[in-house]
Parts: sequence; C-alpha cells; structure tokens
Amino acid sequence: MGASGSKDRGLWPFASVAWGCGPEVVGTEQALVLPRTRAVPPFDFTRRGSMFYDEDADLAHEFYEETIITKNRQKRAKLRRVHKNLIPQGIVKLDPPGDPL
Repeated sequence: MGASGSKDRGLWPFASVAWGCGPEVVGTEQALVLPRTRAVPPFDFTRRGSMFYDEDADLAHEFYEETIITKNRQKRAKLRRVHKNLIPQGIVKLDPPGDPL
C-alpha cells in the first residue's frame, strides 16, 4: 500500500519486470540510483513584479483617472480605473538574505 505511486515515475526497483522485460534481465540490473545534482541554494533571487508602468512612466499597482459627471446640473468627480496602455514591471531582483543574528 502506498508503493504504487512511484511505479508511474520509473523509480520502482522492479520496473523492468512490470514493463514486460524477462526476469533474466532483472538479475543483471543494479538498483536504481538517482544521479547527483549540483547543490542549489534554497533562496529566490528574482521574482515577477506586481506593478505596472503607465504612459507617463509612473509605477504603481493600480491607476485611476478622474472623470467629471454632470447630473442634475451638478458636477461630480468620479475615479475610473485604467486598464489600457499599462506595461508590466517585469523581473525584479530581490535583496540577498541577511546573516542570522
């Protein structure tokens, strides 16, 4: 129970028998050994930016423009969110992690 999940990924030691190879091949094969990979630090040094640039090269999460609405001969200002002509910020470099105290 629980061992059937690793068969799909080819990490099962008796995978050649399960895939139709004869039992004579199993005796000559060695146990599955995963190749060593180089050590990768667990830190992320970049991320995708969540802000946008507008036409004036201003940087913000959201942009609004003020519109004037005339209703019953009264002028009223209302903010409307801008969705067009925005350019994503792109990849942002993160600060390296600090030394523990």
